Amino acid sequence: MSYFDKRKYSVEGLDLNGTKILFRAFRNLVYVDNPSNAAYQSMNIFVPEAFYHGQAINGYTLKTAPVFVPNTVGGYMPGPLDEPGFNKFKMGELNSIYRALEHGYVVAAPAIRGRCQFDENGLYTGKAPNCIVDYKAAIRYLHYFAEDLPGDDSKIITNGTSAGGCLSSLMGATGNHPDYDGYLSELGAAGAGDEIYAASCYCPIANMENAHTAYEWQFRGVHTYDSNFAGLRYIYGGRPDFESDKGTITGEQIRLSEELAAQFPAYINSLSLAGEQDAPLTLDTDGNGAFKDYIRRILAESAKAALGKGIDVFASPWVRNNGGGIEIDFDLWAKDIGRMKTPSAFDDIYAKGVENDLFGTAEGEVCHYTEYIKSISKTGAPLCDAERIKMMNPMEYVADGRAVKARFWRIRHGSRDRDTSLAISAILAGKLKEAGLSVDYHAPWGIPHAGDYDVSDLFQWIDSICRK
Repeated sequence: MSYFDKRKYSVEGLDLNGTKILFRAFRNLVYVDNPSNAAYQSMNIFVPEAFYHGQAINGYTLKTAPVFVPNTVGGYMPGPLDEPGFNKFKMGELNSIYRALEHGYVVAAPAIRGRCQFDENGLYTGKAPNCIVDYKAAIRYLHYFAEDLPGDDSKIITNGTSAGGCLSSLMGATGNHPDYDGYLSELGAAGAGDEIYAASCYCPIANMENAHTAYEWQFRGVHTYDSNFAGLRYIYGGRPDFESDKGTITGEQIRLSEELAAQFPAYINSLSLAGEQDAPLTLDTDGNGAFKDYIRRILAESAKAALGKGIDVFASPWVRNNGGGIEIDFDLWAKDIGRMKTPSAFDDIYAKGVENDLFGTAEGEVCHYTEYIKSISKTGAPLCDAERIKMMNPMEYVADGRAVKARFWRIRHGSRDRDTSLAISAILAGKLKEAGLSVDYHAPWGIPHAGDYDVSDLFQWIDSICRK
């Protein structure tokens, strides 16, 4: 582990898109004593240089500034170190690190191991749960050296998108939980806690044991698909089985879709999610009921917000004007946004999915992670051990008293996200609220599977919770 030496830094400036920032950079800080891949178990820390000259930015100073900790993980691939500059996926737009420094935050940007990495012995080092273990180790580093580090370590906010959104949600749900202690000890993580103040989660690929049934419940009856992975090859590692593809699902896949969709109500009903007037959000055996109405309300709120911005939401075939109100046709919505994945969308019966690789073994064998898909597997791939599966699911820890939960949550899941079901983020938001946590949840209108598209609003939220 790199000792944090506040004397070792460089002062740098950037002038992009007509804005200028001057910052102090502390780079390549290895955050564990026994790294398996030091380049992906290290962190960059950036600080507005003005703080070191007695100046404040937006009311924040060297010791009061929130610590913004974004990750770069997508598809559970390795998340590299990042720098202030342009957004890698949006040409010409400034990334969240640049804008956070401009806004007056300290930024700690850790690299995190991913599912495809292996060591000199050919053993894979980034399989589950190592990605979340690395994120925790980085946070422990920040707490351990808090006296010398810039920023307020009681105001740490994580941020991530997709798989990175799941990691941010895990950070918020699993603070200091003993399940991870053995992994952290083996790496030589700092002797401090890994609790955080707030979690920002864009379209989290979470609750993977139930994501496949939720997906088929949402897209039940939608038999055409368009994977449209062309723009996501970076996230998914350029694997040939993730090239863009479109077509019609087969009769066998339709039957599987029906079987999985039929399993979803039992899961929903087991959660005892509280709705309005504490009436439970349940589903009947056909997949209809109060929980489906809850999803409709989320979409109606999205449409209402968009209408207030002058967007013609009624141009969408699934949005109707119901006597001055907004009514959502759930089935037309699913058909309009379109299925991206074929059944089974997550735990793949051929074990070719991203998550099958994530839950694989150090020797490189892919694994299933649900009992049902394992029972009908076309390949005979083994079932991942239950403990590793649990450690990647924030839902497992929301009600666990041994975990220190983040007090504040911001979850965004676009209304046109086809990568995972809207139900998954809605369930997480609902259970967090039931746990007494502050949750800002919204399905932004017209947004696909994406993140950091509303950074100004994100920072406004961070300011609101950090100035309480």
